[in-house]
Amino acid sequence: MAENNQASDAVANMEAGPGGDSMDDVEEVEEIQGNVTDDKVNLVLQNPQVLASLQHQLDSLVGQRSGYIESLPKVVKRRIKALKKLQLNHTKLEAKFYEEVHQLECKYAKLYENLYDKRKDIVTAHIEPTDSDCEWESSDDEEEEEEGDNKLAVSEPKGSVDELKEKAQIEDKEEENPSGIPEFWLTILKNVDLLADMVQEHDEPILKHLKDVKVQYCDNPNMGFTLEFHFEENVFFTNQVLKKHYTMKCEPDESDPFSYEGPEIISSVGCTIDWKKGKNITVRLVKKKQKHKGKGTTRVVTKTEQNDSFFNFFSPPAVPKEGVEVDEETESLLSADFEIGHFFKERVVPRAVLYFTGEAIEDEFEEEEEEVNEEEEDEDSDYDPSKPMLAF
Repeated sequence: MAENNQASDAVANMEAGPGGDSMDDVEEVEEIQGNVTDDKVNLVLQNPQVLASLQHQLDSLVGQRSGYIESLPKVVKRRIKALKKLQLNHTKLEAKFYEEVHQLECKYAKLYENLYDKRKDIVTAHIEPTDSDCEWESSDDEEEEEEGDNKLAVSEPKGSVDELKEKAQIEDKEEENPSGIPEFWLTILKNVDLLADMVQEHDEPILKHLKDVKVQYCDNPNMGFTLEFHFEENVFFTNQVLKKHYTMKCEPDESDPFSYEGPEIISSVGCTIDWKKGKNITVRLVKKKQKHKGKGTTRVVTKTEQNDSFFNFFSPPAVPKEGVEVDEETESLLSADFEIGHFFKERVVPRAVLYFTGEAIEDEFEEEEEEVNEEEEDEDSDYDPSKPMLAF
């Protein structure tokens, strides 16, 4: 019995752990310590400076090699060189492909001209579309029919003859028939976020005279395109057409051929706007006082400063010569200018009516939302907690 009691005491001491504490107590202490550590980590990660430092370190790792390629045998590296040469030939063929695509764009641009001309004629009231031209079913038609049925269902109005005449006049005013489609292009510019930021309040009276925007393709001697903004006669400038030409490059960069992703805009040239006297909204007169250092007298000097305006679009910054360092501001302006020119060419001109109604903008939002959802699904499907993560 004594031996059994001693064995029981030994087991009890082992379960209690060092110092007589039970194993449950030890686990509880470890859990508390773990929670404290997590809280400290979360507190540190909330520090913007710590996060910035971590981000900087992660960014510095981007593009670094794992050392795997360098560790390969020479015979394998030799085969990789052969693959790179094949890749270079692929890039050259890809450039030829885009050259032919541009030729197709030039061909079909001529076929589109009749459609764009008719669009302009309807917008500017040069022609009135026929009934067959207007055969297009939409949800708007159903709403109009419902409104008409509701009006018929309403009982005949009661009132004096004068009151009925007055009401009829109001309805006639509501049913006025303006010529063409008023402010067609101005509405498009204001509907698109990328372009709306360019349009200032003092631009709008001028842009109401914008009657058409065209794209002219050119491939000789260099690939490129010209945007043409056609205006009605107005009190602001004498130009009937404002032009902006974009030059494109289709060949891969010899120094970095594998960065090739297709044709890119490399420069743009605007035009001179012949403003009428006192109508140039791209500049503003600023009066400043100047004090003479010696005499102490002051004088008022009038200086000209650039004013924010859509029409600055026709005075883009010059592209620096090769080898000249570009400052951040100029680089940002050039990048935005090229993006806007491409957007006019690829989206606005071909789909003008859809940007006028807002349908094209809704489609773009839906596409973006779908892309985001697909990315989230891909991330979820790729992650498998049962599999170990690979480290490179």
